Amino acid sequence: MLRFGTDGVRGRAYEELLPDDIIQLAQAAAEVLAPPGPVIVGRDTRESSAEFAAALAAGFSSVGVSTLDIGVAPTPAVAWAAARAATPGAMVSASHNPWHDNGVKIFSPEGGKLDDEIQTALESTLSRSDRRPVPTLGAPPRTSNGSEVLEEYRQAVARTADFDGTGLRVVVDAAHGSAAAVLPGPLQAHGVRVEVINSSPNGRNINHRCGSTHPETVAQAVHRRAADLGLAFDGDADRVLAVDHTGELVDGDQIIAICALDRQHHGRLPGNTVVVTVMTNLGFHRAMAQRGINVMTTPVGDRHVWAALQASGWAVGGEQSGHVIFPSLATTGDGMVTALQLLEVVARRGLPLRELAAEAMTKMPQVLHNVALGANTIDEHRLLAAVAAAEAALGSKGRVLVRPSGTEPVLRIMVEAETPHLAESVAVDVAAAINR
Repeated sequence: MLRFGTDGVRGRAYEELLPDDIIQLAQAAAEVLAPPGPVIVGRDTRESSAEFAAALAAGFSSVGVSTLDIGVAPTPAVAWAAARAATPGAMVSASHNPWHDNGVKIFSPEGGKLDDEIQTALESTLSRSDRRPVPTLGAPPRTSNGSEVLEEYRQAVARTADFDGTGLRVVVDAAHGSAAAVLPGPLQAHGVRVEVINSSPNGRNINHRCGSTHPETVAQAVHRRAADLGLAFDGDADRVLAVDHTGELVDGDQIIAICALDRQHHGRLPGNTVVVTVMTNLGFHRAMAQRGINVMTTPVGDRHVWAALQASGWAVGGEQSGHVIFPSLATTGDGMVTALQLLEVVARRGLPLRELAAEAMTKMPQVLHNVALGANTIDEHRLLAAVAAAEAALGSKGRVLVRPSGTEPVLRIMVEAETPHLAESVAVDVAAAINR
């Protein structure tokens, strides 16, 4: 049975996730969400996405719900279109995962990620024994073409920022994914000189040695072209990372810090608060405390960040991975919106991104290790003992976080310490204890 992870359902296409699963998910979504109009459907560029999008349309059609297919598009474009039409949206994508994985993200009629209650209702509906029969994909679904939606989305994104980027030279890595469908328009609308790389998807090259999972690629391009900075999107363009003119990574924590401080300076940081997840670097917390900015921490997942932002009317939050949310500008993490907000600060301040990042925060060395979750179960007692020993060794000068991934079958170990060597040593010890 399908289960929702950190961000929708996800698995290896045609093995862990089948077209029939997608059809049944659409049927369940129609029952739980009761769409008042056509469901907005988009997809990324992986080999299986076109068939999975057709499966979504077939599933909705089988229960009398029509769809509006906007084709290859960023995930936030689906969310934006859903909110505008006040109807649910569904995006076929496995985000930053390799091409052979796929998944579905479902959006509410407000354009937001589904909360836990609705996800539980969907899972319950999927588990019922009286589910409808699965139609064949050969049956023509009730769908219409929504290609014009992308152009409207491009224009709407461009309007989220107001700056003169004339003279800025930026290299953008589209990760052979959804970003390629809307670039370079939103950036060029502000006078930015843009060079787009990795924008020729072939179904199997999405995220392959490029994009936000491999920022070294755009860093090398920035260096070769003597550009001012680089931007790297993930496969469905809901997250973005940056590199400065030297090729140094500017991650989501630093982007949030830069934007939060800018908003604080201009009186646009309600509650003097930002929202981040448990993965956020300890250096971020220290920097915000020094500036008198409150930090609220949520579990991993941008939907948790969104819920916290909405509950209190705060202005910015996100994840280290580059999922950044500006609730007044978008209903979910939007890499294109985030890129424009960052470029606006760079252009207004007239400073290199490297200086802005250094001014905003000092990162503590952070190490991430993954331990594969195989057939054997984790010895919880041993895990807790290993973490306790690591925390005792670090004291107040670091921290350890161990959590199961919401998108992959791995256990993630994150260690922060005063030096990279100490962080690596502690992470290796914890991983070894788990593996034993």
